[in-house]
Amino acid sequence: MKLTLLTVGKTDIKWVKEGLDMYAGRLSHYIPFSVTEIPELKNVASAGREQIKEKEGELILKNVRPQDEVILLDERGVQRSSLAFASWLEEKLSRGGKDIVFVIGGAYGFSQKVYDRAGGRISLSQMTFSHQIVRTIFAEQLYRAFTIMRGEPYHHE
Repeated sequence: MKLTLLTVGKTDIKWVKEGLDMYAGRLSHYIPFSVTEIPELKNVASAGREQIKEKEGELILKNVRPQDEVILLDERGVQRSSLAFASWLEEKLSRGGKDIVFVIGGAYGFSQKVYDRAGGRISLSQMTFSHQIVRTIFAEQLYRAFTIMRGEPYHHE
């Protein structure tokens, strides 16, 4: 079993990339973890939001295998505390079998086809974060979840 963070667009903010790389490295001690970046669409200045979401959605779905469990990071998703997220993730992992792909969409969110393919949605906050910054925030929360599951002294309640 492995975890993948699938993102739309490259991580081009230096400190975001450094943070993402740091937590990706830490996560590799617990579970196979990778980040897959889908290139941003080119020549879409005249395209509308829905067209952009549809095209990005096609690229997202091409990067997901039929047997993968897909979880979207979405503002309308379920919010959990770090402890509750760790418990949720531990339950998912205990079932085994399916790799889990967490998806961060582009600036306009997801197409309906991506929503239809997803097995769940997570919201990190009621606040809005850029789709770049959320990468590092979520990778840190994944790392925190594993330290909670292992009883390691990273998380303080």
